[in-house]
Amino acid sequence: MQEVIRGLFRGAKRGVMTSKKGRNFYKGNRTGSMGSHTKHGNYVIDLNKVRTFVVPDLSNCELKAYVSHRSDKFKVDPCTAKDFAAGKV
Repeated sequence: MQEVIRGLFRGAKRGVMTSKKGRNFYKGNRTGSMGSHTKHGNYVIDLNKVRTFVVPDLSNCELKAYVSHRSDKFKVDPCTAKDFAAGKV
């Protein structure tokens, strides 16, 4: 009986199980798989498992992005391919 009680106390000291504690423990990061492995070692993506986000049409939305009224007004010239290649960006 005393050994059972000692075992309970020993188990109560353990903290949260992490991947650094214990062998062969992989917690994962809850992302899920997007495909499957083939027998040749390749990975095939299943498009039904890929996450897609549905964004509503905001073309005629009256809401604007929040910008502080205290910010300074400035104008930025558009960047062209020549400016980017010359390193001016």
